[in-house]
Amino acid sequence: QAQLVESGGGLVQAGDSLRLSCAASGGTVSSRTMGWFRQAPGKEREFVAGVRGGSRDYSDSVKGRFTISRDNAKNTVYLQMNSLKPEDTAVYLCAAGSGVLSSIRRSEMYYYWGQGTQVIVSS
Repeated sequence: QAQLVESGGGLVQAGDSLRLSCAASGGTVSSRTMGWFRQAPGKEREFVAGVRGGSRDYSDSVKGRFTISRDNAKNTVYLQMNSLKPEDTAVYLCAAGSGVLSSIRRSEMYYYWGQGTQVIVSS
């Protein structure tokens, strides 16, 4: 059973960068679809970025600013976030599929979730 632990969140100013990490145990990230989602207060959880094999997908709101990557040796997935905006403020959650998923963007497809890490971007 996979366990996911996020880290790297914090309070930053608009235009700054952060790198979130998602360390996995009990399973390998290389064999699963991995995703990052976020949830802001009063809003629904939304897809941010995902990786499936050699393919990467991003929401329109972060495309060009965020990059998802994974280090198979460290069994860790990263989310590099550049040019942060106040609207990026949310709890960011890492998710893993039980294997390779048919959809990267649908949160209900993911089986394992981390506890989340808070990102606050001040203007």
